[in-house]
Amino acid sequence: MPAPSSTQPLFRIDECPDLMADACVCGDQGDLIFLSVWARDTAIQQFLARLTLGRDQDGLDQFHLITAEVGSIPAFIGSVDRLEKRLTRSYRRTLFGSMVNLWLFDRRCTRPDKATASALALLPRSSEDPTGRLWHLVKDTCPLPLLDHWQSHVLSLLRERDMLQRLPVALGPLQGFRLGLDVIALTEALGDLIRRGVLTAYPYPARIWTPEAAA
Repeated sequence: MPAPSSTQPLFRIDECPDLMADACVCGDQGDLIFLSVWARDTAIQQFLARLTLGRDQDGLDQFHLITAEVGSIPAFIGSVDRLEKRLTRSYRRTLFGSMVNLWLFDRRCTRPDKATASALALLPRSSEDPTGRLWHLVKDTCPLPLLDHWQSHVLSLLRERDMLQRLPVALGPLQGFRLGLDVIALTEALGDLIRRGVLTAYPYPARIWTPEAAA
């Protein structure tokens, strides 16, 4: 995990003053998709323990990130079982002791949910054109066969039908995308594009060899 740069802002977590976040991505309903926080090991372990406790036992089912631009941004935990974690120790000799970096993320960020035909993508903001990465995500998630030269038409279709959306909350160096395929509607739409000749079996149908062309 990369260490935060000197120019990367840090965000305080209201409910956990010992933690500082350098990245957070949330979904449409404020559901937590990705979180990167820095703190001492004891503070990190306490935070993880509070996520598994009920609210009445000083547990956390949500927290608030404090930003200079928009103030308090809520993030809802939901089911802890959907989250995976990664830990690394960095800056072992500091005034505050050994600093630990924790990543919490929805498991669909690393592998699509084939049962629901849904997936999540976290991409660097510095990526000028995420189209290639998103197309690979669509092909990995979709149960229908997709040809590479269909890319622009299929991605446009998914955006028009709100099956591919940019996540609304993204703090730090990442941007997020949610893919949620309505397989029945997508099958009908692709079939219509194929019948109208918009989607073809070959990238250049006019160049396909035929006996007439060879005569």
